[in-house]
Amino acid sequence: MALPRLAFLRPRLPRTRTGRRRAVQVLMLGCVLALLPVTWLFLTTGDRLRTTADAPRTEVAVVFGAGLWNGEPSPYLAHRLDAAARLYRAGRIEVVLVTGDNSRTDYDEPDAMRAYLTRHGVPDERIVSDYAGFDTWDSCVRAKKIFGVDRAVLISQDFHIRRAVALCRAAGVTPYGVGVPAKHDVTWYYGNTREVFAAGKAALEALFRPDPTFLGPEEPGIAEALAAGHG
Repeated sequence: MALPRLAFLRPRLPRTRTGRRRAVQVLMLGCVLALLPVTWLFLTTGDRLRTTADAPRTEVAVVFGAGLWNGEPSPYLAHRLDAAARLYRAGRIEVVLVTGDNSRTDYDEPDAMRAYLTRHGVPDERIVSDYAGFDTWDSCVRAKKIFGVDRAVLISQDFHIRRAVALCRAAGVTPYGVGVPAKHDVTWYYGNTREVFAAGKAALEALFRPDPTFLGPEEPGIAEALAAGHG
């Protein structure tokens, strides 16, 4: 039995030379527009990137959530928390703000992050939890408006850190970004690909500055943790 012809599924190319030229021009324009947000991220954040060795002394570090495995930080999240613990032990930061998703009772990124940090030498009273950091923009806005963070070291994987720096800057935080190196596995390739699309969303957020999913009242956690450390 002959298979049905699927010619109608094939794209129909322009028949004329002028039509083909216009099609190529439209394709090129689409590629340029798609890459503009990524270019914006690279141009606006390059001077704000550091390593754990040369991160400036800053009162607050912000660690963004990156998923849990059986209630424990995923390997990617664990690497972020390891970097925060190193900065704390080196005396470069005083307080760690852990921001992540706790939208369900059975999923609690901030508490898992807090437990991991305490096991790695960061005192519990020097950790502050943001339970409504549902995405990068929400975390940045809440760091500024809810927790009163004006200046911070941001910690994430290298493929995400530029977006975090750009968005926190747009939210009113003076940021420095520490990009944690990651093994080039499937997750790494997925993360890099995702960032191309996420850059467009970030550009719109930086431009229009929407309210986060949940704002709520101001919280004194950062100020109290800093006061306890200075006492």
